[in-house]
Amino acid sequence: MFDLSGGDTVFLALAALLILAVFLGVRIVPQSEKHVVERFGRLRAVLGPGINIIVPFIDRVAHRVSVLERQLPSTKQDAITADNVLVQVETSVFYRITEPEKTVYRIRDIDGAIATTVTGIVRAEIGKMELDQVQSNRSGLIHTIQENLASVVDDWGIEVTRAEILDVNLDEATRAAMLQQLNAERARRAQVTEAEGRKRAVELSADADLYAAEQQAKAKRITAEAEAYATSVIAEAIARNGLEAAQYQVALRQVEALTEVGKGAGKQTVLLPAAALDAFTDAFGLLKGRM
Repeated sequence: MFDLSGGDTVFLALAALLILAVFLGVRIVPQSEKHVVERFGRLRAVLGPGINIIVPFIDRVAHRVSVLERQLPSTKQDAITADNVLVQVETSVFYRITEPEKTVYRIRDIDGAIATTVTGIVRAEIGKMELDQVQSNRSGLIHTIQENLASVVDDWGIEVTRAEILDVNLDEATRAAMLQQLNAERARRAQVTEAEGRKRAVELSADADLYAAEQQAKAKRITAEAEAYATSVIAEAIARNGLEAAQYQVALRQVEALTEVGKGAGKQTVLLPAAALDAFTDAFGLLKGRM
């Protein structure tokens, strides 16, 4: 047995008290947390990550708050669009606590408060939009919800990092009506496309007819110009050589025509008028005269 004098007992008591004070006065806060310190029931300080010193026996760590990003459970809420369509919207919100003193002393159930606020904002915003806008402008709706939610929860020491609309569901009657409308729109587009195709075919056919008529007109014009040129040459020849040149050309054409008639296949009889023999006589006479 050890005999302790009064002085040793006091010394041991003071040593134990000192160790206890150090133990109670030094607080090590993890990086993912903040500690809210109270003194006699009132807010004293918010301890950040690392080693912190508080007054033992007077100050106490009342709340340990995680500052990691949190995700609210996905919630579904009914809403009515501007064109009176009932939709069910599934949302999810991500947030983190930035000012624990506000979160601890201003709101009790932070998750429930955020979920209720999101429900009100979603219903209000969807009530301003038609169904087509809700479906096509989902990113804009998410941005609006996040902005409105951030302005509301700022007093709670919370930062909304992200808001998501996971799904927009419709009842069966609305789905059937939308499908019928979609099929009608597809049928209308098909009819328009077919009508435009027929119109284009008619236009191309008309262009082809016009082009053929233009080419025929050009051919006739060229033929007329050639005939006019030949006539002018003949007229010039007649003017230069006299009427005998014209008579020679006529007689020569008559001889060529009779020759073509005689080229027919098979046995055949060709009756020549008396004038035809005169044509041979005139042609040879004129040719003899020219030579």
